[in-house]
Amino acid sequence: HADKKDPEKKTKNKGKVFGYPLSIFFIVVNEFCERFSYYGMRAVLVLYFKYFLLWDDDLATSIYHTFVALCYLTPILGAIVADSWLGKFKTIIYLSIVYAIGQVAMAVSAIHDITDTDRDGKPDNMTFHVALSMVGLLLIALGTGGIKPCVAAFGGDQFSDSQDKQRRTFFSVFYLCINGGSLLSTIITPIIRAQECGIHSKQSCYSLAFGVPAALMVVALLVFIVGSGMYYKAEPQGNIMLDVCKCIWFAIRNRYRHRSKQYPKRTHWMDWAEEKYDKLLIAQIKMVLKVLFLYIPLPMFWTLFDQKGSRWTLQATTMDGDFGALVIQPDQMQTVNPILILTLVPIMDSLVYPLIKKCGLNFTPLKRMTVGMFMASIAFVCAALVQIEIDKTLPVFPSAAQSQLKLLNMGNNPITVQLPGNETTELPGTMASLDYFTFESEEIMVSIGTPAVTKLVSLAMGKRQTLLIPSDLLGKEWKCCHFYVLVKKKKKQSCWLGHTFTTTELCFFIYSFQCLKSITVVQDIKPNTASMALQIPQYFFITLGEVMFSVTGLEFSYSQAPSNMKAVLQAGWLFTVAVGNFIVLIVAELAKLPKQWTEYVLFASLLVAVCFIFSGMAYFYTYIDPTEIEAQFKKKDDEDDDDDDQKSKPQKAEMEMVKRGSVNENDINQDGAGRERKVMRE
Repeated sequence: HADKKDPEKKTKNKGKVFGYPLSIFFIVVNEFCERFSYYGMRAVLVLYFKYFLLWDDDLATSIYHTFVALCYLTPILGAIVADSWLGKFKTIIYLSIVYAIGQVAMAVSAIHDITDTDRDGKPDNMTFHVALSMVGLLLIALGTGGIKPCVAAFGGDQFSDSQDKQRRTFFSVFYLCINGGSLLSTIITPIIRAQECGIHSKQSCYSLAFGVPAALMVVALLVFIVGSGMYYKAEPQGNIMLDVCKCIWFAIRNRYRHRSKQYPKRTHWMDWAEEKYDKLLIAQIKMVLKVLFLYIPLPMFWTLFDQKGSRWTLQATTMDGDFGALVIQPDQMQTVNPILILTLVPIMDSLVYPLIKKCGLNFTPLKRMTVGMFMASIAFVCAALVQIEIDKTLPVFPSAAQSQLKLLNMGNNPITVQLPGNETTELPGTMASLDYFTFESEEIMVSIGTPAVTKLVSLAMGKRQTLLIPSDLLGKEWKCCHFYVLVKKKKKQSCWLGHTFTTTELCFFIYSFQCLKSITVVQDIKPNTASMALQIPQYFFITLGEVMFSVTGLEFSYSQAPSNMKAVLQAGWLFTVAVGNFIVLIVAELAKLPKQWTEYVLFASLLVAVCFIFSGMAYFYTYIDPTEIEAQFKKKDDEDDDDDDQKSKPQKAEMEMVKRGSVNENDINQDGAGRERKVMRE
């Protein structure tokens, strides 16, 4: 490319500040706002599915991980479009517009007042909200994934070849903005979500929790556009991934065409591409394929890692976030991960790894990755132990074949109640039974008082009900209600609620107490008592695993592949993340394990099995130096060129002789036979 030959042409007539292109400041601000937008929306997403769209845990988890998987598949498409068609600048602009539209759609989908025609605080047309949110998530996945491989590379393009130091500093600041944006958004958006807002009725403010990230994405787009006149915009020069795919496909087809035994075998199946492609390219692809082969077991790590935003957040909703002066929201626990990342990375690089090296242990990158996977499995064992503790504090709701009943004495005098299969229960005046009674039949006989008054009570299967017992057992109807119990909550603390009640049933409940001088508060379901602090160990181990697995994995991959194949490895790495999220989707929908802790143990066991497989693959892997291999090929090509030159010299001499001979033959025609004899001697 012409500009590559003249490095300074890149920044010619462009503004500079302290030796840095002015354009990079717009790119850095754009990246900070975009990461804030993405991670802020993602932090509250699974709770939006569960509490706004009213999906169960499995469906919420499945859709969440489908979205994350798409976010890691679309970067491949974005890289191809940018390098082969639109260029990085136009790709970022167009897909950022798509991105912003998706964020706005998510914010609008969370406004319950749009379809709340009866103004009861609940959307009446849930299909509208589900459809709009799914469209929004699809646009966000296309936008965030499409620009992911472009922004950092576009920033690197702003520097000339003589600005290596400034370029390295830029990338450090760039990735600091990524972590800063994600950390701040994960703290702020859950706080916004916990507020109550609405036009006609007040509900959890998911609309504003999505609206702030949407506004940040619009800001990111505007900032990037403002710097348009200062950017160096390289023309599309083709995408190496397409060349690699074409070469591999040609090798496969050519091998299939020559599958007969009459054709001699070749050392490597990629050698069948030699008829069309350069040997150096084939050698580079071989090096990449060796690394990609090691990627096969890696998705299982991401299967566990990305459940921080789904299963672990849902787990936190059943825990107590009160830390005294600080109250943590369930979706804020995710901030522990970036905080630990910023802490553990320098500790591991400057203290742990050098100490291991001094002990004489050969802690290779592949061994680090194996240990990192094992750390992630330990994290899920911790999550399982925490879940067991939580289950001890949670109410047991009825299955589809069961019904649960609580007794509520509406009178002032104590009564005795006899239920089928249970001992006689003494119920004080204006009090409720301490626990729910579980039955497996739709109708039961209930005997109350002395002398006993017996009536047949119908129950709804799969639900909790409360039997309202009037003071006049013979004069009033015994009523079975399905209702939310009014729970006195700590400020901003999550709690469990029972089943819904109708307006008339609530009025009946309150009216029954109007004749009393006081109202007795009855605790229907106990508040969460398991502290969110119990999740800190699992976050520590999963983050330690991330540092040893992810950071080391990328460094290892880049060290084992040619410089022009980094994009291919990046695409392969992102693909493993996408596959890992699809595995969560499959397990969540198909496993259907009765207890959540058993699912955590299942994932931990699968990753341990993968650890053994990966360690075996790593044992047989031979580390290479791509630069040295490329140099050997180039040296061989140079030697071949020299041999061609040596072979061409006699041919040139012979041609020169023939040329001279031709001239002498003309002389023969002019000078006679004596000259002819001289030529013949020559």
